[in-house]
Amino acid sequence: MRLAMVGLGFMGTTHLQAWRSVSGAELVAVVSDDPKQLEGDLSANTGNLNRQADSKLDFSALMKFTNLDDALAHPGIDAVDLCVPTHMHAPLAIQALRAGKHVLVEKPMALSGELCDEMVRTAEECGKTLMVAHVLRFWDAYQPLIEARRTGRLGEPRSFVFRRRCAAPHWGQWLKDPSKGGGGVFDLLIHDVDMCVHLFGLPESVSATGYENLNAGIDLITAQLDYPGIGSVIVTGGWHHPKSYPFSMEYTASFQDGTIEFSSAGRPATLYNAAGEAEELTLPAEDGFAAEVAYFASCVTSGKQPERCQPRESAQSTKLAVLLTEARRKNGERISCLL
Repeated sequence: MRLAMVGLGFMGTTHLQAWRSVSGAELVAVVSDDPKQLEGDLSANTGNLNRQADSKLDFSALMKFTNLDDALAHPGIDAVDLCVPTHMHAPLAIQALRAGKHVLVEKPMALSGELCDEMVRTAEECGKTLMVAHVLRFWDAYQPLIEARRTGRLGEPRSFVFRRRCAAPHWGQWLKDPSKGGGGVFDLLIHDVDMCVHLFGLPESVSATGYENLNAGIDLITAQLDYPGIGSVIVTGGWHHPKSYPFSMEYTASFQDGTIEFSSAGRPATLYNAAGEAEELTLPAEDGFAAEVAYFASCVTSGKQPERCQPRESAQSTKLAVLLTEARRKNGERISCLL
C-alpha cells in the first residue's frame, strides 16, 4: 500500500512516527501548504501527549505536494492519511474516496452526523476503505476493558466513569473556533464518547452539565449516558485553561465480578476482583498509534472493511457528541437519544 500523509502538524507527525513500524505500507508522499514542513522541518509542532517527536525528517525520497488535488491525481498513491483540521475531514475524505483512494482520517469523523453519513455513503459507493482514527480502541491500557466487555469474563457491567482532561490546545487557533474544531467535547472527549459506543452502543437518553468559553480556553462537560441494565456511565472532563494544565486520561469500570481502573497519572491498568485481590494487568506491547495505522493498512491490503473500527460506529460517536453538547445547553435535562 502506497501512502500519502496529508497534514504535517501535531497529529500528522504522530502518525508519521507510527507508520515507520508498519510492514506492507510505504510512505511515498507528503502534502502540506507549509514549505518548511515539506522539507521535513517539524520543529514547530507541539501537542498534549508528552510523546517525543522528531523535529527534522528526511523527505528527500518522497513526492511533495502543496495541495491535495495534485496528490489525488497521482496513480502512485493508493491511500491517504488525513491529519487536517476537523472541519476539513469530511470534504477532503469524500474528495479522496471519489478519486479512488482509501482513507484514514483523524478523529472526530466530522462536526455533524449528516457529514459523517455522507462519508460512509461515499466509501460504500466507491468501494474503498474508510476508517476513522479512534486510537483509544487500540490503546494498550483500554484493551483489558474492551476484552472484559467482549468476553463477559467479569460478569455484567455495573458502573463506568471515563475522564479526560488537558489544557486548551495552543498549537492550532482553529481548535477554538466551534465551526472548525467543535471545542473540547469533539477534540478531546470524543475518545471517551467513542469508547462508550464501542462497549455499549448508543444510550437510550443523555443528560449533561458543564461550562463553555472557548476564547478563555475552557470547555468542560459532565455527561450521563443512560443504558438499560447499567447503573451509570459518565463521561467527564475537557479543556482546563491554556498551556499549563497537564494532560490525563483515566477510567473506572465496575463489573459484577470486579473493577478495572486506569489513570495515565500513575496508576497502571489494574483489576480489583470480588475476592479482594489486586492484579496489575498485562498490556499489549504495541503502541496504540502504530496498532491503529497497521490495522488500517491490513484492511486495505486484504480488501476487508474495518470491523474493529467501523465508520458507521464512528458516525454514531459524532452524533452522540453533538447530542451531549445539546444536553449541556439544557443544563441537566434528560433528552432521548434518537440517532
